[in-house]
Amino acid sequence: MMNATDAMCNKTCNTGSKKGDEWESNGFRHTSVLGPLIIMDPSQQNAHNASDVPKDWYATIYDPVFKTYSLGDLQFNIGLMNDDFSGPAESTRFPLGSIIPIMASVVQKTHQPLLLLLEECVAATTPELYPESTMYPIISNKGCLLESVSSRSKFEPRQKSSEIRLSLQTFTFAMGEEVFIHCKLLAWDPNGLDSTKKACHFVEGHGWELLDNLAQSNLCDCCESKCKSRRQRSVASEKHGMVQKAVIGPFTITDVNS
Repeated sequence: MMNATDAMCNKTCNTGSKKGDEWESNGFRHTSVLGPLIIMDPSQQNAHNASDVPKDWYATIYDPVFKTYSLGDLQFNIGLMNDDFSGPAESTRFPLGSIIPIMASVVQKTHQPLLLLLEECVAATTPELYPESTMYPIISNKGCLLESVSSRSKFEPRQKSSEIRLSLQTFTFAMGEEVFIHCKLLAWDPNGLDSTKKACHFVEGHGWELLDNLAQSNLCDCCESKCKSRRQRSVASEKHGMVQKAVIGPFTITDVNS
């Protein structure tokens, strides 16, 4: 059976919105300098060389569903999926309380196997982040899924290291408006996990758990406080991985009573 990648190629912060200067203090600001955006739709698919497209990638149904970013010899893909992650989302309208399946993957051409992580994700009403943008934090603190504390949001078990799946329960934010999710995708050495390179979610009755190794869930302890970063290094000099900023959307969260 073809897998999804092949088929498509203590809430410690406020549950309310955050302003851009707060998010920027965590080093997150959308920019396109890291790599060109390629929107794979039927009219554009033939314009790209076969070497630029992941094996078995097929054209998207509409622009908001899948997006592809290239960084060096890595290709990052992120998109909205259907309920079982077997194909693209059939709609970009999600009732409040429903689950938004999101999947990201990285295609490696010459690199050793890499582990894909979602380092930061924030919802906003704009495709670019500005100081005045209204935002809603989803993943922060170097890989802590904040939304899992008070909702059914969770990381799904991995099918492969180069892919990560997120089931995100919709939340009260910009109801009826266009919403974009801005994320930092991190492709990292699978053997280099630490408190700043991780995927953690909160499981009721168990606390914070590490997606990739329950025995190392102590790496998630800092999700209740501050996960400190190592000394910053540029992407060009990074030996263990690469970071790519990406945007999903627009999609709409609808009121079930309207």
